[in-house]
Amino acid sequence: MNGSSNGRGRRIVLWRHGQTAWNVERRFQGTTDIELTGTGVAQARRAARLLTALEPQAIVASDLRRAADTAAELAVLCGLEVTHDAGLRETFAGSWQGLTHEEIVGRYGEQYARWKRGEAVRRGGGELETEVADRAAPVVMSHADKLSDGGTLVVVSHGGTIRTTIGRLLGLDAHHWEALGGLSNCCWSVLSEGVRGWRLTEHNAGTLPEPVLGDDT
Repeated sequence: MNGSSNGRGRRIVLWRHGQTAWNVERRFQGTTDIELTGTGVAQARRAARLLTALEPQAIVASDLRRAADTAAELAVLCGLEVTHDAGLRETFAGSWQGLTHEEIVGRYGEQYARWKRGEAVRRGGGELETEVADRAAPVVMSHADKLSDGGTLVVVSHGGTIRTTIGRLLGLDAHHWEALGGLSNCCWSVLSEGVRGWRLTEHNAGTLPEPVLGDDT
């Protein structure tokens, strides 16, 4: 799933939700429906003011409150309706959900180590990362395919889901998805479409995309 070959110049902005209390406590959220903190709301409002400059044509978001409320801040500025889709939820991680990082390492150390080595692991008995990509990437592409030439889609989702979706859309082997690194709260990554498919042009950004000036344009 590596984009269109016709070079329509579309752009996908994958935006992570704002801060939650569980983020601060380093608790694995997964599909648990946690709301934004006051700081998270402020992050969303600041980021939304920046992202309006990209003149998005459409916004699609996870239906979990932390993503839906983040998306709402951009929607009100752009005058757009948000489409909510459960396919964009964070990875379901079973017994890991609600545990702190230290608790996960202490109780599931070997499973955690295997995951970090890039092995296919059902963390806490939950979803494989490839299964997350199987449900999320088609949602993103179905909305991107509705864009006009040069149009921008904003996808508001979760760190793990965004990483796996980027990996799938770039055609990377799942073993290498972890190399993309995580996203900070309310930061985003940008996929831009060229004649050979999608390219990652911004990652974990908190400012508007800048043109690439140099030999790799």
